[in-house]
Amino acid sequence: MKQQILGGRNTRAGSRVRESGLTESVKRVWAFRAFYLMLLPGLLYFVIFRYFPMYGLVIAFKDFQILDGILGSNWADPWYKHFQTFFQSPYFGQLMINTFVISLYKLVFGMAPPIVMALLLNECRLRWFRTIVQTVTYMPHFLSWVIIYGILIALLSQNSGIVNRWIEDSGGQSIGFMTSIDYFRSILVISEVWKDLGWGAVIYLAAMTSIDPTLYEAARVDGASRLRMMWHITLPGIRNVIVMLLILKLGHIMDAGFDQIYILYNIQVYQVADIIDTWVFRTGLQQLNFSLGAAVGLFKSLIGLVLVLGSNHLSKKWGEGVW
Repeated sequence: MKQQILGGRNTRAGSRVRESGLTESVKRVWAFRAFYLMLLPGLLYFVIFRYFPMYGLVIAFKDFQILDGILGSNWADPWYKHFQTFFQSPYFGQLMINTFVISLYKLVFGMAPPIVMALLLNECRLRWFRTIVQTVTYMPHFLSWVIIYGILIALLSQNSGIVNRWIEDSGGQSIGFMTSIDYFRSILVISEVWKDLGWGAVIYLAAMTSIDPTLYEAARVDGASRLRMMWHITLPGIRNVIVMLLILKLGHIMDAGFDQIYILYNIQVYQVADIIDTWVFRTGLQQLNFSLGAAVGLFKSLIGLVLVLGSNHLSKKWGEGVW
């Protein structure tokens, strides 16, 4: 009887604690209602365009027919049929290698330039010069890959490109950069680094504004050079942003940039440029095999999830991490 009374008291006490906690949460949300209201469009975007479409992944395990719809289509037999089609494709090995190699090149050669650019702009004391350089460098980010393709053709075309004209005027022979398996991956990496250089620098510059200026003042008193201050104050101050962006890039390592490659590549460079996404577009979507496309997309997402979780776990051991 005593235990029942005590149990009833504990239950009531627990419910009161929960109610008070809920009341405090409601009060906190109401106090910051303006911020939550500004957050609402972003949340709706992810719910509508990111989470709700995940229901469509079920077609990876069905023989999807447009007229029958998702629910009306028959289940695949066996359930891994479309995954098996991708894994047993004669192009599977080449697609995986191309995807990983191109993504790795972009990751390795694309991380440092924005950081260096941000450091240089942060050290620049001529405000007008800094503004001009920053504007010129981040404008390419807003150009479509179609426009950049036109720029590359004007520069690298074997018949009329400026670069080949210089080579011919120097006594050499013109080079088919856009159709050469030796140069195409380099063109992909360089063009993407150039396109996103200024935009990435903006992110690091924003992170540098949060560094305590008294650290620089103390370093100057101690006689530290500007190079020393960059190395011991600025870089450690943006380390968490660098780690966060690296983890996010690792999560997209299976993408390799479909828009860029689809516009720039041609049949002569399939050997080094054909990635998973371009193959899925030709074999899956153009042939209306949506189940195959969904299966490959799910496969890529699982690999990205493993890479993000693994990299975040490793970064937490060094004192950094996204969560």
